[in-house]
Amino acid sequence: MKDKIFGVLQRVGRSFMLPIALLPVAGLFLGIGSSFTNETMLETYGLMGILGPGTVANSILNVMNAAGSIVFDNLALIFAIGVAIGMAKKEKEVAALAGAIAFFIMHASISAMIENFGAPNMDGATATVCGINSLQMGVFGGIIVGLGVAALHNKFYKIELPQVLSFFGGTRFVPIISAVVYLVVGIVMYFIWPIVQSGIYALGALVLSSGYAGTWLYGFIERALIPFGLHHVFYLPFWQTALGGTMEVGGVVVEGAQNIFFAQLADPTVTHYASQACRFMTGKFPFMIFGLPGGALAMYHCANPENRKEVGGLLLSAALTGMLTGITEPIEFTFLFVALPLYVVHCVLAGLSYMLMHILNCTVGMTFSGGIIDLTLFGIMQGNAKTSWIWVIVVGVVYFAVYYFLFRFMITKFDYQTPGRGDAENKLYTRADVNAAKDAQNSAGGADALSAQIVAGLGGRANISDIDCCATRLRMTVHDSAKVDDGILKSTGASGVIHKGQGVQVIYGPRVTVIKSNLEDFLEHGGDAAPQAAPAPAPAPEAPVPAEKKAGPAVTLCAPITGKLIPLSEVKDEVFSEGMLGDGAAIEPTEGKVVAPCDCEVANVFDTKHAIGLVAGDLELLIHIGIDTVRLNGEGYDIKVKAGDTLKKGDLIGTFDMEAIKKAGYPLTTPVIVTNSDDFAEIAMQPSGDVKTGDRILTVR
Repeated sequence: MKDKIFGVLQRVGRSFMLPIALLPVAGLFLGIGSSFTNETMLETYGLMGILGPGTVANSILNVMNAAGSIVFDNLALIFAIGVAIGMAKKEKEVAALAGAIAFFIMHASISAMIENFGAPNMDGATATVCGINSLQMGVFGGIIVGLGVAALHNKFYKIELPQVLSFFGGTRFVPIISAVVYLVVGIVMYFIWPIVQSGIYALGALVLSSGYAGTWLYGFIERALIPFGLHHVFYLPFWQTALGGTMEVGGVVVEGAQNIFFAQLADPTVTHYASQACRFMTGKFPFMIFGLPGGALAMYHCANPENRKEVGGLLLSAALTGMLTGITEPIEFTFLFVALPLYVVHCVLAGLSYMLMHILNCTVGMTFSGGIIDLTLFGIMQGNAKTSWIWVIVVGVVYFAVYYFLFRFMITKFDYQTPGRGDAENKLYTRADVNAAKDAQNSAGGADALSAQIVAGLGGRANISDIDCCATRLRMTVHDSAKVDDGILKSTGASGVIHKGQGVQVIYGPRVTVIKSNLEDFLEHGGDAAPQAAPAPAPAPEAPVPAEKKAGPAVTLCAPITGKLIPLSEVKDEVFSEGMLGDGAAIEPTEGKVVAPCDCEVANVFDTKHAIGLVAGDLELLIHIGIDTVRLNGEGYDIKVKAGDTLKKGDLIGTFDMEAIKKAGYPLTTPVIVTNSDDFAEIAMQPSGDVKTGDRILTVR
């Protein structure tokens, strides 16, 4: 569960990067446009004649200002679309369209509720969103839409509807279901968002009242989350929501630290930007522009003399990149990778940098990261009177020295193998190196070894288009079916492999859900096919060794469903008809009710409700209601039991809607399988014919 949550958070963080990546160019437009149309600045520098009102340059700069402002004014919509794209697995353009539609419908629904029932009685409760009078949800509104639409998209973009509605199936269904769902979400949000908003305001007030200590903690956590790729998830609420504070700027209530800064940037009446907002941004400048280059110089001086020329070039390039743009990953990951204590010290100093800037009332904002470009645009060009940017230089010079001497002392004292030192490689490290090391460590486990073999059998990672599973089989789509090796797949423990065009089904039985999860994790972390050794010479034939069979009295299994009993060989699905999952029988139902075939325990109920696993002593049973009914995603099924329940023979397991399943185009044939058939000497079926629940159908010895 912990790994799943971490994986989801990583995906969410990555999905935030698409809209966040727009901020630098928007900030560039806004920074240049607002700075060079500010008459006070133009008069100070004697530029009124060239850039003042009425000039062509002033008109162009006003256009740039408007172009930058429109991005920040509509970040919620941008996040709705960007997050939907980032979280969607396939057909991302459909998710983008659905995200935009859902966003407008949600806010239109809220607007209608406000018009009919009135606005919530609290300050700052409402706002204009893309021209719609709605609740003040900020970027949270966009994130709620983006995540929800992506979930709907991933669930329904392959849906198959009945023939009469088939035109609306597949990707066309996603915007439809998103519109319906977010109409309801809008109505619900009218009632619950004011409560949430009150909680956010209270939490924001607590953060702001935490003073300098809270600022240090923010900076420490923000850097500590960098290796996990979760820092975007952490800082975004402070930058874009009321968690980072609220302030009235130009007669409008603005939420979020970055939004407050840019609102003040566009307001010529502001005399000094607010420290309560910039406390979450300005602290980056001293350690990014000065501190980390000091650490890089320390690593250079600690390298072996013969390696310094090569290492110096690498470190200089990385340091200049960090100083100019604020992209510090190459330096940070280098000492994170080889000397974790250095990174801990770096996090402490980063938090201290945020706190010092807060204490000194230095208020330089940013679009993305704390490099010289942002310092120039939003600090130096705005003037020291508005930003107190000179403190960045003063503290930065001290930080350069602290990083240099502290890093050099720790590297030599503890002999950390930084680039070019001792036997260390002359290279810098990145997040990819950290992930590769983690994957290499994990690959020793059996789950990854099995996944690697499956990938090899499917023709390699590049040949896999899609992965899914039902109750018993791994269902995959490949680009080239000729590359699939059935022999390798069967060596992974599969009882059979079925080809249908570019579709490949590998039969594993009820454990397939675990195999699918491990395979998806393996591929998500960059796993590929296991190397295949040359085939060994065929061994001399040996006499077969009979498998050990269970001894004991015969066990009787009764019909779980009323209908017609038929042999498995008559089931129109080769996985069942060829006994790939085990021996048993099948029933053509005449009644939509399923009961326990014997005294047993529920082992599992599949998410799609069409299959139930049971355990009765040494027996492992599978009741699979219908053929290919996994595609119904649980519709038409009402299962009354859960994993761990103890049942007596004849106890109700659940019901199913026979007519709905038939109309959807799926056979109702229900195999009843002993999935560990090899453990028993004989599994005998009663003669074919009509049976009622409780009638004997199988005898297992």
